[in-house]
Amino acid sequence: MELTRDQVLDALSNVIEPDLKKDIVSQNLIDDLRIEGNKISLTVNVVNPAMHARKRMQEAVKFTLNRILGDDVSIETTVKGMPKEAKEARRKILPEVKNIIAVASGKGGVGKSTVASNLAAGLAKSGYKVGLVDADIYGPSMPTMFDVVGERPTAIEVDGEKKMVPVMSYGIQIMSIGFFTDPDDAVVWRGPMASKALTQMFTDTHWGALDYLIVDLPPGTGDIHLSLVQTVPLDGAVIVSTPQEVALADARKGVTMFDMDNIKVPVLGLIENMSWFTPAELPDNKYYIFGRDGVKNLANGMGKPFLGHVPLVQSVRESGDIGRPAVFQENTPISEAFDELVRKFVEQTNKQ
Repeated sequence: MELTRDQVLDALSNVIEPDLKKDIVSQNLIDDLRIEGNKISLTVNVVNPAMHARKRMQEAVKFTLNRILGDDVSIETTVKGMPKEAKEARRKILPEVKNIIAVASGKGGVGKSTVASNLAAGLAKSGYKVGLVDADIYGPSMPTMFDVVGERPTAIEVDGEKKMVPVMSYGIQIMSIGFFTDPDDAVVWRGPMASKALTQMFTDTHWGALDYLIVDLPPGTGDIHLSLVQTVPLDGAVIVSTPQEVALADARKGVTMFDMDNIKVPVLGLIENMSWFTPAELPDNKYYIFGRDGVKNLANGMGKPFLGHVPLVQSVRESGDIGRPAVFQENTPISEAFDELVRKFVEQTNKQ
Protein backbone atom coordinates (compact mmCIF):
# COMPACT_ATOMS: atom_id res chain seq x y z
CA MET A 1 0.00 0.00 0.00
CA GLU A 2 1.28 3.44 -0.99
CA LEU A 3 1.84 5.68 2.03
CA THR A 4 0.18 9.10 1.88
CA ARG A 5 1.36 12.37 3.40
CA ASP A 6 -1.79 12.55 5.54
CA GLN A 7 -1.13 9.08 6.97
CA VAL A 8 2.43 9.97 7.90
CA LEU A 9 1.48 13.33 9.46
CA ASP A 10 -1.36 11.69 11.37
CA ALA A 11 1.11 9.19 12.82
CA LEU A 12 3.66 11.91 13.62
CA SER A 13 1.02 13.85 15.55
CA ASN A 14 1.60 11.27 18.31
CA VAL A 15 5.21 12.43 18.78
CA ILE A 16 5.58 15.06 21.52
CA GLU A 17 8.30 17.74 21.63
CA PRO A 18 9.40 17.40 25.30
CA ASP A 19 10.14 21.09 25.97
CA LEU A 20 6.97 22.40 24.33
CA LYS A 21 4.87 19.44 25.56
CA LYS A 22 2.94 19.53 22.28
CA ASP A 23 3.04 17.32 19.19
CA ILE A 24 5.54 18.06 16.43
CA VAL A 25 2.86 18.38 13.73
CA SER A 26 0.67 21.02 15.40
CA GLN A 27 3.80 23.01 16.25
CA ASN A 28 5.05 22.96 12.62
CA LEU A 29 8.35 21.37 13.63
CA ILE A 30 8.61 19.11 10.57
CA ASP A 31 10.61 20.16 7.51
CA ASP A 32 11.36 18.45 4.22
CA LEU A 33 8.99 15.47 4.58
CA ARG A 34 9.50 13.05 1.67
CA ILE A 35 7.71 9.78 0.95
CA GLU A 36 8.95 7.32 -1.67
CA GLY A 37 7.12 4.01 -1.52
CA ASN A 38 7.71 2.68 1.98
CA LYS A 39 10.64 5.06 2.62
CA ILE A 40 10.09 8.20 4.72
CA SER A 41 12.64 10.95 5.26
CA LEU A 42 12.06 14.09 7.32
CA THR A 43 13.71 16.77 9.42
CA VAL A 44 12.43 17.61 12.91
CA ASN A 45 13.27 20.84 14.77
CA VAL A 46 13.62 20.62 18.56
CA VAL A 47 14.03 23.28 21.25
CA ASN A 48 16.98 21.56 22.96
CA PRO A 49 19.86 21.14 20.47
CA ALA A 50 21.86 18.82 22.75
CA MET A 51 22.90 15.48 21.25
CA HIS A 52 20.92 13.38 23.75
CA ALA A 53 17.74 15.37 23.02
CA ARG A 54 18.17 14.95 19.26
CA LYS A 55 18.76 11.18 19.65
CA ARG A 56 15.62 10.79 21.78
CA MET A 57 13.57 12.55 19.12
CA GLN A 58 15.00 10.29 16.39
CA GLU A 59 14.06 7.22 18.43
CA ALA A 60 10.56 8.57 19.16
CA VAL A 61 9.86 9.26 15.48
CA LYS A 62 11.08 5.81 14.36
CA PHE A 63 9.21 3.97 17.11
CA THR A 64 5.94 5.83 16.45
CA LEU A 65 6.00 5.49 12.66
CA ASN A 66 6.88 1.79 12.78
CA ARG A 67 4.23 1.10 15.41
CA ILE A 68 1.46 2.81 13.42
CA LEU A 69 2.52 2.27 9.80
CA GLY A 70 4.35 -1.07 10.08
CA ASP A 71 7.83 -2.43 10.69
CA ASP A 72 8.56 -2.59 6.97
CA VAL A 73 8.59 1.22 6.72
CA SER A 74 12.13 2.64 6.35
CA ILE A 75 12.66 5.91 8.24
CA GLU A 76 15.45 8.46 7.93
CA THR A 77 15.15 11.27 10.48
CA THR A 78 17.38 14.34 10.79
CA VAL A 79 16.95 16.27 14.04
CA LYS A 80 18.32 19.79 14.47
CA GLY A 81 18.05 22.68 16.90
CA MET A 82 15.12 24.98 16.29
CA PRO A 83 15.87 28.08 14.18
CA LYS A 84 16.38 31.20 16.28
CA GLU A 85 13.22 32.90 15.02
CA ALA A 86 11.09 29.90 15.91
CA LYS A 87 12.71 29.59 19.33
CA GLU A 88 11.98 33.25 20.07
CA ALA A 89 8.35 32.76 19.07
CA ARG A 90 8.04 29.83 21.49
CA ARG A 91 10.12 31.27 24.31
CA LYS A 92 8.06 31.20 27.49
CA ILE A 93 10.48 33.25 29.57
CA LEU A 94 11.38 36.71 28.25
CA PRO A 95 9.58 36.35 24.91
CA GLU A 96 10.33 39.96 23.92
CA VAL A 97 14.10 39.71 24.45
CA LYS A 98 15.96 39.04 21.21
CA ASN A 99 19.33 37.96 22.65
CA ILE A 100 20.13 36.67 26.15
CA ILE A 101 23.92 36.52 26.58
CA ALA A 102 25.87 35.36 29.63
CA VAL A 103 29.25 36.85 30.52
CA ALA A 104 31.27 34.28 32.46
CA SER A 105 34.76 33.56 33.77
CA GLY A 106 36.39 30.48 35.15
CA LYS A 107 37.87 32.37 38.12
CA GLY A 108 37.29 35.57 40.04
CA GLY A 109 39.35 38.74 39.78
CA VAL A 110 39.73 38.77 35.99
CA GLY A 111 37.46 41.79 35.44
CA LYS A 112 34.36 39.93 34.26
CA SER A 113 31.92 42.42 35.79
CA THR A 114 33.90 45.36 34.40
CA VAL A 115 33.71 43.83 30.92
CA ALA A 116 30.00 42.98 31.33
CA SER A 117 29.12 46.52 32.43
CA ASN A 118 31.05 48.12 29.57
CA LEU A 119 29.62 45.65 27.08
CA ALA A 120 26.08 46.54 28.17
CA ALA A 121 26.90 50.25 28.19
CA GLY A 122 28.58 50.03 24.78
CA LEU A 123 25.52 48.33 23.30
CA ALA A 124 23.27 51.06 24.74
CA LYS A 125 25.68 53.70 23.39
CA SER A 126 25.26 52.07 19.95
CA GLY A 127 21.48 52.50 20.12
CA TYR A 128 20.38 49.04 21.27
CA LYS A 129 17.75 48.44 23.97
CA VAL A 130 19.70 46.74 26.74
CA GLY A 131 19.03 45.02 30.04
CA LEU A 132 21.63 43.82 32.55
CA VAL A 133 21.20 41.10 35.19
CA ASP A 134 23.77 41.10 37.98
CA ALA A 135 23.69 37.34 38.63
CA ASP A 136 26.82 37.45 40.78
CA ILE A 137 24.68 36.71 43.83
CA TYR A 138 27.52 36.72 46.37
CA GLY A 139 29.36 39.76 45.03
CA PRO A 140 26.94 42.10 43.24
CA SER A 141 28.85 45.04 41.79
CA MET A 142 26.54 46.60 39.19
CA PRO A 143 24.86 49.05 41.62
CA THR A 144 28.31 50.60 42.19
CA MET A 145 29.41 50.44 38.56
CA PHE A 146 26.26 52.27 37.40
CA ASP A 147 25.98 54.68 40.37
CA VAL A 148 22.64 53.28 41.60
CA VAL A 149 23.62 52.12 45.10
CA GLY A 150 20.59 52.48 47.36
CA GLU A 151 18.09 52.37 44.48
CA ARG A 152 15.18 49.93 44.62
CA PRO A 153 13.13 48.41 41.76
CA THR A 154 9.53 49.64 41.63
CA ALA A 155 6.44 47.47 41.08
CA ILE A 156 4.00 47.30 38.19
CA GLU A 157 1.00 45.11 37.36
CA VAL A 158 1.25 43.23 34.06
CA ASP A 159 -1.65 41.01 32.93
CA GLY A 160 -2.92 40.78 36.49
CA GLU A 161 0.50 39.86 37.92
CA LYS A 162 2.80 42.02 40.02
CA LYS A 163 6.21 42.47 38.43
CA MET A 164 9.37 44.35 39.37
CA VAL A 165 10.54 47.22 37.19
CA PRO A 166 14.35 47.30 36.74
CA VAL A 167 16.40 50.27 37.88
CA MET A 168 17.40 52.49 34.93
CA SER A 169 20.89 53.94 34.48
CA TYR A 170 22.42 55.35 31.26
CA GLY A 171 19.44 53.92 29.37
CA ILE A 172 20.14 50.39 30.64
CA GLN A 173 17.60 48.37 32.66
CA ILE A 174 19.43 46.80 35.62
CA MET A 175 18.46 44.11 38.13
CA SER A 176 20.82 43.07 40.91
CA ILE A 177 20.59 41.26 44.22
CA GLY A 178 22.47 44.32 45.48
CA PHE A 179 19.21 46.30 45.28
CA PHE A 180 17.71 44.07 47.98
CA THR A 181 20.61 43.76 50.42
CA ASP A 182 22.66 46.16 52.51
CA PRO A 183 26.01 46.91 50.81
CA ASP A 184 27.85 46.09 54.05
CA ASP A 185 26.09 42.74 54.62
CA ALA A 186 27.45 39.45 53.34
CA VAL A 187 25.02 37.34 51.30
CA VAL A 188 25.16 33.94 53.02
CA TRP A 189 22.84 31.69 51.03
CA ARG A 190 22.91 28.03 50.16
CA GLY A 191 22.90 27.07 46.47
CA PRO A 192 19.12 26.47 46.05
CA MET A 193 18.27 29.81 47.70
CA ALA A 194 20.73 31.70 45.49
CA SER A 195 19.40 29.94 42.39
CA LYS A 196 15.82 30.83 43.30
CA ALA A 197 16.76 34.49 43.76
CA LEU A 198 18.45 34.49 40.36
CA THR A 199 15.42 32.89 38.67
CA GLN A 200 13.12 35.53 40.15
CA MET A 201 15.20 38.31 38.60
CA PHE A 202 14.20 36.89 35.22
CA THR A 203 10.68 35.59 35.81
CA ASP A 204 9.34 38.25 38.22
CA THR A 205 10.76 41.27 36.36
CA HIS A 206 9.03 43.21 33.59
CA TRP A 207 11.83 43.58 31.05
CA GLY A 208 9.69 44.41 28.02
CA ALA A 209 11.23 44.47 24.54
CA LEU A 210 15.05 44.32 24.52
CA ASP A 211 17.69 43.77 21.87
CA TYR A 212 20.13 42.37 24.44
CA LEU A 213 19.91 41.08 28.00
CA ILE A 214 23.44 40.73 29.38
CA VAL A 215 23.83 38.37 32.35
CA ASP A 216 26.89 38.89 34.57
CA LEU A 217 27.48 35.43 36.06
CA PRO A 218 29.44 34.65 39.20
CA PRO A 219 32.89 33.13 38.61
CA GLY A 220 33.26 29.38 38.36
CA THR A 221 31.04 26.55 37.12
CA GLY A 222 28.52 25.74 39.85
CA ASP A 223 24.87 25.53 40.88
CA ILE A 224 23.95 29.02 39.72
CA HIS A 225 25.27 28.39 36.22
CA LEU A 226 23.30 25.15 35.89
CA SER A 227 20.13 26.76 37.25
CA LEU A 228 20.46 29.59 34.76
CA VAL A 229 20.81 27.42 31.66
CA GLN A 230 17.93 25.20 32.83
CA THR A 231 15.64 28.19 33.41
CA VAL A 232 16.61 30.82 30.86
CA PRO A 233 17.02 30.18 27.11
CA LEU A 234 20.53 31.58 26.67
CA ASP A 235 21.48 32.51 23.11
CA GLY A 236 25.19 32.63 23.80
CA ALA A 237 28.01 33.12 26.27
CA VAL A 238 31.19 35.19 26.41
CA ILE A 239 34.22 34.10 28.46
CA VAL A 240 36.50 36.70 30.10
CA SER A 241 40.04 35.94 31.28
CA THR A 242 43.41 37.51 31.86
CA PRO A 243 46.31 36.09 29.81
CA GLN A 244 48.07 34.39 32.75
CA GLU A 245 48.21 30.59 32.84
CA VAL A 246 46.28 30.10 36.09
CA ALA A 247 43.36 32.11 34.68
CA LEU A 248 43.51 30.39 31.28
CA ALA A 249 43.12 26.96 32.87
CA ASP A 250 39.83 28.09 34.44
CA ALA A 251 38.72 29.89 31.29
CA ARG A 252 39.13 26.60 29.42
CA LYS A 253 36.77 24.96 31.96
CA GLY A 254 34.24 27.74 31.35
CA VAL A 255 34.26 27.09 27.60
CA THR A 256 33.95 23.34 28.19
CA MET A 257 30.97 23.86 30.51
CA PHE A 258 28.96 25.74 27.88
CA ASP A 259 29.92 23.12 25.26
CA MET A 260 28.57 20.22 27.36
CA ASP A 261 25.73 18.23 25.76
CA ASN A 262 23.29 18.98 28.60
CA ILE A 263 24.00 22.73 28.36
CA LYS A 264 24.99 23.41 24.73
CA VAL A 265 25.12 27.22 24.76
CA PRO A 266 27.13 28.74 21.89
CA VAL A 267 30.35 30.44 23.03
CA LEU A 268 30.33 33.69 21.06
CA GLY A 269 33.94 34.40 21.89
CA LEU A 270 36.67 35.03 24.45
CA ILE A 271 37.84 38.41 25.74
CA GLU A 272 41.29 39.10 27.15
CA ASN A 273 41.25 41.62 30.01
CA MET A 274 44.31 43.33 31.52
CA SER A 275 46.24 42.51 28.34
CA TRP A 276 49.00 45.07 28.93
CA PHE A 277 49.81 48.11 31.05
CA THR A 278 50.70 51.47 29.53
CA PRO A 279 51.83 54.15 32.03
CA ALA A 280 50.58 57.70 31.41
CA GLU A 281 54.13 59.06 31.18
CA LEU A 282 55.10 56.42 28.54
CA PRO A 283 52.02 56.25 26.26
CA ASP A 284 53.83 54.27 23.55
CA ASN A 285 55.02 51.50 25.88
CA LYS A 286 53.19 48.24 26.57
CA TYR A 287 54.11 46.07 29.54
CA TYR A 288 52.63 42.55 29.36
CA ILE A 289 52.39 41.98 33.11
CA PHE A 290 50.21 38.84 32.98
CA GLY A 291 51.62 37.35 29.77
CA ARG A 292 50.98 38.03 26.12
CA ASP A 293 48.07 36.84 23.92
CA GLY A 294 47.20 33.96 26.25
CA VAL A 295 43.45 34.26 25.70
CA LYS A 296 43.83 34.80 21.96
CA ASN A 297 45.89 31.62 21.72
CA LEU A 298 43.37 29.73 23.87
CA ALA A 299 40.50 30.86 21.64
CA ASN A 300 42.35 29.77 18.51
CA GLY A 301 43.23 26.43 20.08
CA MET A 302 39.61 25.71 21.07
CA GLY A 303 38.16 26.91 17.78
CA LYS A 304 36.31 29.86 19.34
CA PRO A 305 36.23 33.51 18.17
CA PHE A 306 38.54 35.99 19.87
CA LEU A 307 36.70 39.25 20.55
CA GLY A 308 39.58 41.47 21.59
CA HIS A 309 42.07 42.83 24.14
CA VAL A 310 41.23 45.22 26.98
CA PRO A 311 44.35 46.94 28.40
CA LEU A 312 45.01 47.47 32.10
CA VAL A 313 44.19 51.18 32.47
CA GLN A 314 43.67 53.14 35.69
CA SER A 315 40.70 55.04 34.25
CA VAL A 316 38.73 51.78 33.86
CA ARG A 317 38.92 51.19 37.61
CA GLU A 318 38.14 54.85 38.33
CA SER A 319 35.14 54.78 35.98
CA GLY A 320 33.76 51.69 37.71
CA ASP A 321 34.22 53.23 41.14
CA ILE A 322 32.36 56.46 40.26
CA GLY A 323 29.58 54.62 38.44
CA ARG A 324 30.20 55.69 34.83
CA PRO A 325 31.46 52.87 32.55
CA ALA A 326 34.72 53.63 30.74
CA VAL A 327 33.13 53.07 27.31
CA PHE A 328 31.44 56.47 27.74
CA GLN A 329 34.80 58.28 27.79
CA GLU A 330 35.42 60.59 24.83
CA ASN A 331 37.91 59.33 22.22
CA THR A 332 40.28 57.52 24.56
CA PRO A 333 42.20 54.31 23.80
CA ILE A 334 40.11 52.39 26.34
CA SER A 335 36.76 53.61 25.00
CA GLU A 336 37.91 52.73 21.48
CA ALA A 337 38.93 49.25 22.70
CA PHE A 338 35.46 48.70 24.20
CA ASP A 339 33.77 50.09 21.06
CA GLU A 340 35.65 47.55 18.93
CA LEU A 341 34.76 44.83 21.42
CA VAL A 342 31.06 45.71 21.13
CA ARG A 343 31.28 45.69 17.33
CA LYS A 344 32.78 42.19 17.25
CA PHE A 345 30.30 40.99 19.88
CA VAL A 346 27.32 42.15 17.80
CA GLU A 347 28.86 40.55 14.71
CA GLN A 348 29.19 37.18 16.46
CA THR A 349 25.68 37.41 17.93
CA ASN A 350 24.23 38.05 14.48
CA LYS A 351 26.10 35.00 13.12
CA GLN A 352 24.44 32.84 15.76
